[in-house]
Amino acid sequence: MSKVIPSRVAGRIEGDFVVFLIGMRVNKPWALHKWLPVALAMPRMIKELEKASPEVGFLGHTELGLLNMVQYWRSFDHLERYARAHDAQHWPAWVDFNRRMKETRGDVGIWHETYRVHAGDYEAIYSGMPPFGLGKAGASSGVTATNDSARQRLGAA
Repeated sequence: MSKVIPSRVAGRIEGDFVVFLIGMRVNKPWALHKWLPVALAMPRMIKELEKASPEVGFLGHTELGLLNMVQYWRSFDHLERYARAHDAQHWPAWVDFNRRMKETRGDVGIWHETYRVHAGDYEAIYSGMPPFGLGKAGASSGVTATNDSARQRLGAA
């Protein structure tokens, strides 16, 4: 478990980046053979991405409960290139999912949302937290008089 930072810190990532939210929903818990492969695929992908070179563009992730997470990417092109790479973990898992779910899409739900974020058009604050979210994927710095409010962190003061 990560050490708690006992102060307020602001998270930041230099330049533009992408926030990718992804998760799954088990609609039929008894259909273990349908949802378990989906649940087991994501940890393999995250291990692969954490070991990948910076050129892949993966900046980091934070799990949001057991079946959902937020990922940070350098760009949409990086995210898409990984998703479509036939030699990476995602592509075969996606093909397998579509093959198994062809006639039973209601057994397991999957979702994702992608947001392109322009440099400076966001704010992130953490207080009494271990490194988390954008502050974990990028960097964090102490809160001062110049970035004390959300308006200041957004540069809209």
